[in-house]
Amino acid sequence: MKFVINDKTTGKSYSKEVDNAKLTAITGKRIKDDFDGGIIDLPGYKLKITGGSDKNGFPMRSGIHGQARKQILLASGVGFNPKISGQRKRKSVSAETVTDSVAQLNCIVEKSGKQKIEEIFGVKAEETKPEKKE
Repeated sequence: MKFVINDKTTGKSYSKEVDNAKLTAITGKRIKDDFDGGIIDLPGYKLKITGGSDKNGFPMRSGIHGQARKQILLASGVGFNPKISGQRKRKSVSAETVTDSVAQLNCIVEKSGKQKIEEIFGVKAEETKPEKKE
């Protein structure tokens, strides 16, 4: 499973691939639930699930109970962007519960650990170069 972790203090996102064998603690959680970052090798971090998509690319939508993909009538929001004011359309979306069929899970950092997230992912801080004046 792929995790996309957004750090709201810096505004940067980080991607991490995790083996499905480690994810038994996350299975069954829903959108807006918190989990320990130690599960995905981020010790001391607390992460919140904000969304994701299943293996076929259908987005997870909050408020859709269960674990399966469902066709619902949408007017706006996740899974549908109306082109005309008042437009509604029946679209397939994935439910809000994390299952084995989820391919990508979007998370946001709720509580940081001792080590900076840039150090964990091996990203160097960007150096600012002086601008040349002509």
